[in-house]
Amino acid sequence: MNDFVRALTSFWLKAIIPIWRQPLGHPYLPLRGRWENAALFTRLLATLVIAALPLPAHAAPSKSEVEAQFRGWIKSEIIPEARKAGISARTIDTAFGDVKLYWDLPDLVPPGTTPPKQRDQSQAEFASPGAYFSEQRLQMLATTGRSLAANYASTLKKIEQTYGVPGEIVLAVWGRESGYGKAKLPYSALSVLATKAFMSTRKDMFRKELIDALRIIEHGDVTPDRIMGSWAGALGQPQFMPSSYTKYAVDFDGDGRADIWNSVPDTLASIAHYLALRGWQRGRDWGFEVEIPAKVSCAQEGPDLAKPISAWSKLGISRIGGKAFPSAETSADGMMMVPAGRHGPEFIVTPNFYVIKEYNNSDLYALFIGNLADRIAHGGGAFQAPWGNVGHMLRSDVLAMQKALQAKGYDIGNADGLAGFKTRRSLGDWQAKNAIAPTCFPDESLKTKLR
Repeated sequence: MNDFVRALTSFWLKAIIPIWRQPLGHPYLPLRGRWENAALFTRLLATLVIAALPLPAHAAPSKSEVEAQFRGWIKSEIIPEARKAGISARTIDTAFGDVKLYWDLPDLVPPGTTPPKQRDQSQAEFASPGAYFSEQRLQMLATTGRSLAANYASTLKKIEQTYGVPGEIVLAVWGRESGYGKAKLPYSALSVLATKAFMSTRKDMFRKELIDALRIIEHGDVTPDRIMGSWAGALGQPQFMPSSYTKYAVDFDGDGRADIWNSVPDTLASIAHYLALRGWQRGRDWGFEVEIPAKVSCAQEGPDLAKPISAWSKLGISRIGGKAFPSAETSADGMMMVPAGRHGPEFIVTPNFYVIKEYNNSDLYALFIGNLADRIAHGGGAFQAPWGNVGHMLRSDVLAMQKALQAKGYDIGNADGLAGFKTRRSLGDWQAKNAIAPTCFPDESLKTKLR
């Protein structure tokens, strides 16, 4: 019995006795008898009690019931939408013949259930970015990449002539995304996309991707039983979502199909085509590891603070190991990039670095691709500066620093417990103004200082 019901019961006991004691014909009691008055009041109280009781929970539909709803949804919603998009009845019939629900995918909300509460990420650990750069993995990918560069030298040369993207960059993306095509693609992309369009937390996005997947089949590039992908619905060796496939996948081997599942030339050219259309600048590198003197502020990071590489050089910034910047690069814009602040390797990057980020929006991803490409093309190794230890912190610690900087008027980007370039440079600026040697990165020593 909940508190409201207890209160009503107590009220009934206190009220029923005075009603019983009232004389017949009391002006506030419309009925003539004590029993009738008491019965009326009791019925009113019972109605309120019933209204206050929780409704019985409805059992969530069984899997078989949900799968029946899924089939009905495909028939009533997806097939008409596909027909409106120009998909033929033949493609629709073959595409949906074997489609099934994948119950083990993440972020599903089956009918009759409520979305799971988002896990609080603030208690996740915050560490140096160095953990992202597994030396063992990079060495293995570089060794294979150099072998593939030799095997596909003529194809890569033709791709670079066509799209302007160096072969080592294309190979690095291929290696990072699918292990040069060796990664297993265990899921039917149609079933993944249909499952997520029917009962995920991002139904609208996956619904559009499902229609684009049908367009791919309609075009004849792949049959429904061969359109395999990841648990997220990404397709083939470049890991394109269907919408990206329709924009960027190309037939480079001349067989009339853009086959990113089985054709290496098509896979490599499609990656290059993606980067080219995203703005790759022909003839430019991705970036350079550098040494930034202590007198030069690390709070000058970001694509919005670009300046000619020659201007960075005049400040005393030099390539690691004493190498000169390529002469073709000195008059072009470069940007400071310090992913771990003063606690790790430092870089001057070109606009092509941010094009690589279009493939996967992560500074560390773009650095991984750049480093792997350098290993493939030039036999390079790990970044020379070590990744330092920033102490033991949680994302909630970084979030507290971000909120403190925001309160002081700094633009830190998203307050999410992750140290993006706006957070890093804001922190460096605050440190300098408070007589603290700028590190431009959250570390354990700052937890009690920045509040």
